[in-house]
Amino acid sequence: MLVALLDADQTVRTKALGNVHGILHHQNTIYEATVPTALYVAAILPDPRTTLPVDKNHRDFPGCMRAELLAWIGSVASEVTDAVDAMRRRHGFPLDDYPPAVAIRQIRPLLFSAAFAYVDDADRHVREAAIAACIPLLDDAELLPYRATLVPLLREVLGTSELWQHRDRAIDALDAWGENSSGLKGRQNPFLFCDSDLTPEDPPWRAGSSEGWNEEPPF
Repeated sequence: MLVALLDADQTVRTKALGNVHGILHHQNTIYEATVPTALYVAAILPDPRTTLPVDKNHRDFPGCMRAELLAWIGSVASEVTDAVDAMRRRHGFPLDDYPPAVAIRQIRPLLFSAAFAYVDDADRHVREAAIAACIPLLDDAELLPYRATLVPLLREVLGTSELWQHRDRAIDALDAWGENSSGLKGRQNPFLFCDSDLTPEDPPWRAGSSEGWNEEPPF
């Protein structure tokens, strides 16, 4: 599955990427196998084959395989942040009690080093994905000094992205770090994005008013 991420066939690469999300990080879960997968993904980022494209649908973020892999690292890192730990502790499930989460936390410096290498990339999509991936990794005590380095990038790159999700992420990070986020414009109502991008193929329970779901999903 991991080797297929670098396959010459775009269809094979796309399927492999879907498996990395759907099997090794299903619904944002951190599994035991997610840890070595994260190490592998970080290691292959410099491979020129990660600049190849993957298939996209109308809901996907733009970008090549490298941008997708950086986004995956960011998604994994987002599940072991201090905020997530605080929430889990309130419910009696601290991250310290879950070995895969502990292992991901331990390799955050390595993952950060891999992602930070692309925060000035010539490809705008890769650059934005790299900056976004760095944000959750900077909860690591060893990496806290790098927040000051990332602040200008949050304002000038992520904060000016065409994607409202990236702009919102920049605003949230700056606010959480006690930095000034004034002048950055996020999405006022993210549900508008969900409801304005429907196609005839979308199941009927997805369609609704601009305020959110019209009916409960069938699960």
